[in-house]
Amino acid sequence: MSSDHEPVYPEYETETSQTSKLLRKFKETPFVPIGMAGFAVVVGYGLYKLKHRGNTKMSLHLIHMRVAAQGFVVGAITCGVLYSMLREYVIKPKE
Repeated sequence: MSSDHEPVYPEYETETSQTSKLLRKFKETPFVPIGMAGFAVVVGYGLYKLKHRGNTKMSLHLIHMRVAAQGFVVGAITCGVLYSMLREYVIKPKE
């Protein structure tokens, strides 16, 4: 084995910071962080409302919270796919 190691994926193994990698990924797929943030907001709101659910059963409340969170994430992913298709096929970049 040689100590001179070549990277398998050189474009990913360059010396860049984690922040710059994260910002680059957010620019490439902007709706993924929006979906993640929406999921966190829905879960946080659901946990807050858990204290004031009244006579509603716990399982029913958790099912509604899960459906709302999944719906937000699926909606964000759908918007991201549509945005990518629009950017790639309708608004053609200059080559």
